[in-house]
Amino acid sequence: MIRNGYVQVTPARRGTIHPADALEGYVRGLFPMGAGRDENYYAWFTHIPRGVLPLSNLHISRSLKKFLKKQPFGITSDQAFEQVIDCCAVGRNGDPDEETWISKPIRNLFLALHDMGFAHSVECWQDDHLVGGLYGLQIGGAFFGESMFSTTSNASKVALVYLVGHLQHQGFLLLDTQQTTEHTKSMGAVDESELDYLMNLQIAVTQDVQWGRFLPRMPQTSRTPPVLAVE
Repeated sequence: MIRNGYVQVTPARRGTIHPADALEGYVRGLFPMGAGRDENYYAWFTHIPRGVLPLSNLHISRSLKKFLKKQPFGITSDQAFEQVIDCCAVGRNGDPDEETWISKPIRNLFLALHDMGFAHSVECWQDDHLVGGLYGLQIGGAFFGESMFSTTSNASKVALVYLVGHLQHQGFLLLDTQQTTEHTKSMGAVDESELDYLMNLQIAVTQDVQWGRFLPRMPQTSRTPPVLAVE
């Protein structure tokens, strides 16, 4: 089944996704999606063409650069992973009844992958409140962005900026966005053919790259000064 570029490659399944199976799937260019927040079903998908954000090609608009100079948020990593994934599962307008692909098996999988050191989050804080962030999966030098959220203007964009800065610093080669949207395209994401993506993926996942200590760093192509990390 193909819908909006998403290609379902397995029938819907019920139950637990084992971390080892998930890691194998991502290495093959696949990713799981659920059928709803309270459902126990999931299936494996790919997206053709594949969205990627070249790490040397992040676009930061003039208005976002101006916003970043104000240092509006405290930036952390892996300090509120479970809260980030739960916020991503809430509808865009904060509606808990809005449909989401982050089903129970997906949520449980990423909590397990986080405990194992494979899944990571970036958080934006304002007055000790979590106002935005993103999470994803690391395999070698590849980072698979899964979802992001924002409850205040620009928070998800800021999280993405500092994610790219960290990936650059650590030597990552690939930032997978699954698909391109107007939001990600405005920040430099592009579509890759399935063949090109899989070739680049196999190179990236074999690299010896560590997540390491996270410090908020602007991408090398930006002139905006870094913000202070939240202790």
